[in-house]
Amino acid sequence: MLIMIINLSLTLMFIFLTHPISMGSLLLMQTILVSLLIGNLNINFWFSYILFLILIGGMMVLFLYMTSIASNETFKKNFLLFLPLLLFLIYPLVINNQTMNFYINNQECYLFSNNTEFQQILTKFINLPYQMVFMFMVIYLLLTLIAVVNITGIQQGPLRHHN
Repeated sequence: MLIMIINLSLTLMFIFLTHPISMGSLLLMQTILVSLLIGNLNINFWFSYILFLILIGGMMVLFLYMTSIASNETFKKNFLLFLPLLLFLIYPLVINNQTMNFYINNQECYLFSNNTEFQQILTKFINLPYQMVFMFMVIYLLLTLIAVVNITGIQQGPLRHHN
């Protein structure tokens, strides 16, 4: 619950950001929170770890592209932007204890069902009806990889031309 509220507040903050570095750092924080949330829903953190590694790899490519295109852009701080963030981050901390106790009791019930229902998370992901979605994702990622390699071109050198 707390992770979801913080993730929602970070999503709302993303609307107000204009600089690529601040957007990338916010996306990194959201990736960590989503990985923690998915890891808590499963028995092990394997799926969330793979998701985290894939998104961090994509963030590295975006950071490389951003630094090659807009390397001298200044980072301007907007303190009015931090007020809603501060309010959204403080709100979960001041939730009364009764609500948190209710959440903890539900979490204990969920952990009991977690051991019985999610034993075979990977086989459920690859079996029907998710098999076609999984194959579509694999083919889509392969075609995207081939397209990116063809667009960049080895003969043209890096993304930015030096004078």
